[in-house]
Amino acid sequence: MNIPAEFDEIRPYTPEELPQVFDELLADASFLSVVSHIMPGVSPDILKQQLRQCKTNLDVQIAIFYPLIQKILEQHSDGFTLNIASLTDKTRNYTFISNHRDIVLDPGLLSKGLIDNKFPNTTEIAIGDNLLIYPWIKKLVRLNKAFIVQRSISMKQILESSTRMSKYIHFAITTKKENIWIAQREGRAKDSNDLTQESVLKMLAIAGEGNNAIDRLKELNIVPLALSYEYDPCDYLKAQEMQQKRDSKDFKKTFQDDLVNMQTGIFGYKGRIYFQTDECINNELETLRNLPKKDLFIQLAKLIDVKIHRNYHLYPGNYIAYDLLENNNQFSDKYTHEEKKRFEAYIQQKLDLILLPHKDVTFLYHCLLTMYANPVINHMKAIHV
Repeated sequence: MNIPAEFDEIRPYTPEELPQVFDELLADASFLSVVSHIMPGVSPDILKQQLRQCKTNLDVQIAIFYPLIQKILEQHSDGFTLNIASLTDKTRNYTFISNHRDIVLDPGLLSKGLIDNKFPNTTEIAIGDNLLIYPWIKKLVRLNKAFIVQRSISMKQILESSTRMSKYIHFAITTKKENIWIAQREGRAKDSNDLTQESVLKMLAIAGEGNNAIDRLKELNIVPLALSYEYDPCDYLKAQEMQQKRDSKDFKKTFQDDLVNMQTGIFGYKGRIYFQTDECINNELETLRNLPKKDLFIQLAKLIDVKIHRNYHLYPGNYIAYDLLENNNQFSDKYTHEEKKRFEAYIQQKLDLILLPHKDVTFLYHCLLTMYANPVINHMKAIHV
């Protein structure tokens, strides 16, 4: 396939590039050290043999990443479900827009679920360059069908970068016949108040065939996807960051902070995990065709938000957090006394993990409860729209 050179800096590797990248990774001591930790018992020779059998990026996902994610689920969760019943046509290529909880697992679990549901392909993944801390991480994610969202750029370069990314996403859907996963906003919503950024939708509408934004967006077959983790392993890190940002306007996460978040998200306990798709929104896009341009992206963001919020899978902890936050028993029929005691003990354990010199326990407790309560608040609003 002839891939335009303008995408070289951001696209996943091509099959022709894989052998050289395999050699580079296998010669990287840092990479091999991480492999020995997350894949104990897999020697460099075995890994080399496995990689050598992979001729495409999809082969790499199936041979390496699929069993790795399966192992993570077995050891650090109580099971994963992808409910994709809304998508009856498995021959189409979709752009999945979802809320964002985990840097690594959100797209990884989606790809695993697509394989389990007999879809012919997985997804290409939008990933911010701020997470590509080491050269081997950048190589690894590009093996795993990731394309790079450039964030470490000047204001001048933003439009150029957005245009190139939009062109690439349309090319991936229409020419490469790939699916795409992209988060509804830049970064994770720390308080789980999941709202779609209009800037993401505007970027998607820059490129593509058609004289207007609706035609260009319909080309992407956008599917809202709701991700629901019973527990967020990074919840205490997010709460900690909220206090740090509250206390210092100049606070910024370090590369090390990002690495800790990735490791905690992968190896922390997640409880039950449930992903649910809505239908492709092409028919509803048609109803927005005559809106003024300034209103189109506002209404489209609201449409996607409602679909994601309606499809949340709520757990006892979400209802307990809401009732504790509101100091009432509105949802007491959704959980037992034992479940409430367990959740309160869980929150206390997470508070204990936060190590700050001026630790504001009341603020942090409120942050943790808000993270788990916001899906309930948004779900209730969405089902009454």
